[in-house]
Amino acid sequence: MPVSVSTADEVTDDLVEAFVRLTPQLSSSSPPPDREQLVEIIASPATHLLVARDDDGTILGSLTLVLFRIPTGLRAWIEDVVVDGEARGQGVGEALNRYAIDVAAERGARSVDLTSRPSREAANRLYRRLGFEPRETNVYRYQG
Repeated sequence: MPVSVSTADEVTDDLVEAFVRLTPQLSSSSPPPDREQLVEIIASPATHLLVARDDDGTILGSLTLVLFRIPTGLRAWIEDVVVDGEARGQGVGEALNRYAIDVAAERGARSVDLTSRPSREAANRLYRRLGFEPRETNVYRYQG
């Protein structure tokens, strides 16, 4: 399936509708972002909302690339990767990740980080195939 990936630069009805469809496939506990939240995401210089579309323009998946500068350099982080269940296994996730890696490199990031639950076996195989390597680190979360 031919897939094209681009950075969303405006909030359209089809983008809002895509997140209504895709977000429950990513998280059962988070509601889809509304139009205003999508505007905020796109407007932020730190976030790059990538979308993958088929030849008809239907959004098949998305990924958020976050770029931020810290004292030790420019960091790149991939978050909220989701591919529609109907399109899984057809190269959509790979296209999104390769595009994100290219954007991060163009901006000067030396590495790209992400996390993935061990239960997401296909995603973890994809990340390894793309050259991501597990890191010896602990991930902590504070929920206040």
